[in-house]
Amino acid sequence: MFKPHVTVACVVQAGGKFLVVEETVNGKATWNQPAGHLEADETLIDAASRELWEETGIRAVPQQFIRMHQWIAPDSTPFLRFLFAIDLDHQLPTTPHDSDIDRCLWLAPRTTLEADNLRSPLVAESIKCYLGSPRYPLEVLGAFNWPFTKGA
Repeated sequence: MFKPHVTVACVVQAGGKFLVVEETVNGKATWNQPAGHLEADETLIDAASRELWEETGIRAVPQQFIRMHQWIAPDSTPFLRFLFAIDLDHQLPTTPHDSDIDRCLWLAPRTTLEADNLRSPLVAESIKCYLGSPRYPLEVLGAFNWPFTKGA
């Protein structure tokens, strides 16, 4: 049975700069959006908010859905990556709570798009989608009859 990894990612923008997280992979500093795996007891939106907080220390909720990417990594791992937009009024200070994150950076889009240390090609593609793709309301990702709905 086909079982892709389901992940979420947040393109966080403030003042024309984009937030990236830096982590060391195989001894090399790599950049990514705040991102990670969906856990069994959460919705996609909850997962995106949690990953943002764990990796940056910023508490925010995705405002819009951008796109879902179906991707096969070079090691043949299949992914479904749900991409969200978060627009902040100003750049916030960061404090990563995830020990895998070395630091967070606010970068111009061109810096990220031209970088040679991206975790995957989806990092640049996500910036491109943020800049040029339509946005969708979060309601397109409804959780039907969700057993973890608060107050149910």
